[in-house]
Amino acid sequence: MHQGARPLPAAHRQFVMRRTAVFADAPVMTAMLMLFRMPDDHDLQHAGDPLVVVGNACTTTGSWTTLSAGKGTKKGAHLRGLWLRLAWLATVLALAIPATAAPPHRIVAVGDLHGDFSAWRDILRSASLVDNHGHWTGGDIVLIQTGDAVDRGPNSLEIIQDLMRLQKEAARAHGQVIAMVGNHEAMNLTGDLRYVSAADYAGYADRRSALRRENVYNSNKTAIEMAYREKDPQMSDDAIKKAWFEAFPLGRIEHQIAWSDHGEIGQWVVKNPVVVLLDGTLFVHGGISPAYANLTVAEINVRAAAALTARNTDPTAIINDDQGPLWYRGLAQPLASNNGETLAAPTPAQIQPAGEDQLDALLSAYGARRIVVGHTPILSGIALFHDGKLICIDTGISAVYGGTVSYLDIVDGTPVPHAVARSQQPSKQGAP
Repeated sequence: MHQGARPLPAAHRQFVMRRTAVFADAPVMTAMLMLFRMPDDHDLQHAGDPLVVVGNACTTTGSWTTLSAGKGTKKGAHLRGLWLRLAWLATVLALAIPATAAPPHRIVAVGDLHGDFSAWRDILRSASLVDNHGHWTGGDIVLIQTGDAVDRGPNSLEIIQDLMRLQKEAARAHGQVIAMVGNHEAMNLTGDLRYVSAADYAGYADRRSALRRENVYNSNKTAIEMAYREKDPQMSDDAIKKAWFEAFPLGRIEHQIAWSDHGEIGQWVVKNPVVVLLDGTLFVHGGISPAYANLTVAEINVRAAAALTARNTDPTAIINDDQGPLWYRGLAQPLASNNGETLAAPTPAQIQPAGEDQLDALLSAYGARRIVVGHTPILSGIALFHDGKLICIDTGISAVYGGTVSYLDIVDGTPVPHAVARSQQPSKQGAP
């Protein structure tokens, strides 16, 4: 504010201070106070001068007269200046309010689904989030799926499409659906398709899939035959084609298109978060190791998005690192079995949680009360450790695991685990 400016009257200044105190944002507060300073002779004298407003990475140049399409009279400039400041105030408030909305009354968190669409719908209905047709009825509830919606089971595509649709429906009802990235989403993006079953690929197939596959083979026949004959020089043309068709079941080509950087799913996954901090609860698929605990939530998400966009296959990349947020098991480490192998589906008693000191330090670094993780299946149900500071919600929901169908409710900050009855008998269909 320049020397000649007249300050905002005290009563008005108090109103602005009360309003901006909600935001606890010094730049917003300063901007509002500057916007509402009273115009003075300096403003009127320089009514035609270029207007330069410098904010967060935004510089706009114009002039009082040009912007208002009026003449540079003192009275006109006074009014135009007031209206311009009011417009800027509206913009500041619009940007600030969403970031400071009241804490959600209810958060519903769902762990690894691994292609079991039926169980997914059982959870949504049990939690009163959708109607019998699958449409959002959750109002302003926040639904978080913590990654690994895909692979192993046969219906990954249906779950993804459901999440995409529910995101739009929930937003219209002032709710929110957050689809997080797990290690299996990252694997699909980077071409590691070991856990995509033939049944899962079939969900991507359409009536032109057989012809499309034939055309792809014919267009790349020479290269394909050379690759196979490097392993077995005696393979016939027919044997090579049969082997390649088995490796590329119907729907695989369409899957690769959908998950590419130009595909709808690929573009969607890249935009989804790896870490979410919401109302004192930290959500992450695997965990946050000491190697990454010095990064903010935003920094982790930016790094992960860059690696996902680049389809980075480097083992040290944040999306592949076993100490990274998608793969880390150190917060809930399965114990070894008698033969020394890590237990694939441990009970809560067979989980070695992180020490409470490590957990407290992690939560303190992020200003959180608890952390919710998936990734390590505990088939008996949702497990709470260290008085609920660590909550494990991967319960082997998918029929491939045959675990407990479950979800975590956080109502007014209090976590409540729920088990859900299956509407369909478990089936191993889709397991690789």
